[in-house]
Amino acid sequence: MFDYKDKVVVVTGGAKGIGKCICEEFAKAGAKVCTIDLLANDYFTGDLADKETLEQFAHKVISDYGHVDYLIHNAIPKTCGIAEGSYEDFEYALKVGVTAPFYLTKLFMPYLNEGASIVNISSSRDRMSQPQTESYTAAKGGIAALTHALAVSLAGKARVNSISPGWIDTSYKVYEGADAVQQPVGRVGNPMDIANMVLYLCSDMAGFITGENICIDGGMTRQMIYHDDFGWKLEG
Repeated sequence: MFDYKDKVVVVTGGAKGIGKCICEEFAKAGAKVCTIDLLANDYFTGDLADKETLEQFAHKVISDYGHVDYLIHNAIPKTCGIAEGSYEDFEYALKVGVTAPFYLTKLFMPYLNEGASIVNISSSRDRMSQPQTESYTAAKGGIAALTHALAVSLAGKARVNSISPGWIDTSYKVYEGADAVQQPVGRVGNPMDIANMVLYLCSDMAGFITGENICIDGGMTRQMIYHDDFGWKLEG
């Protein structure tokens, strides 16, 4: 469906989960994939919270290919809550989740090819939360807002959009019962649900889309829940 032959794509957090799936799908479509992750991978291993590491990574990509066509900010920020999280924990999460996407975009900006596209991976937690998830939620809310700011600043240079995944099981487990039916589509998501949208947003088919956030959550955030309504029960 997609042809990205010889296009250069940068994916952060590409060693596992959603990021790995995005890398694999771009590679299948012919792209040259450059990833950075704390986990070992076949391109660049390093900490996105470290400024010098970001500069070294960007230098390697430009030395290898000379330009970037697509930039996917996917790396997962650390989760800590207000009860136990330290100043350093929260700061680290924001460095990975917001500062790194900003700075990598800045580093690659002079090398963005014509028709460039940037896709930021946010989360449905940018609009809803569980207890003790402050650092992750703040980082994901931050990158969602960073998206429309960059879309305006980079107008004519690159389109910038974000995706907010809901429940995505990276092991591709098939859920049944309540876990599935609580979502209007009747199932839990998997990484391909996100990768497909990333490749679409980078394609010419999405040429009129920029500054947008697309929530891919099976409709879960649209489901109104009341005790005793349609079988829902509040316990505890």
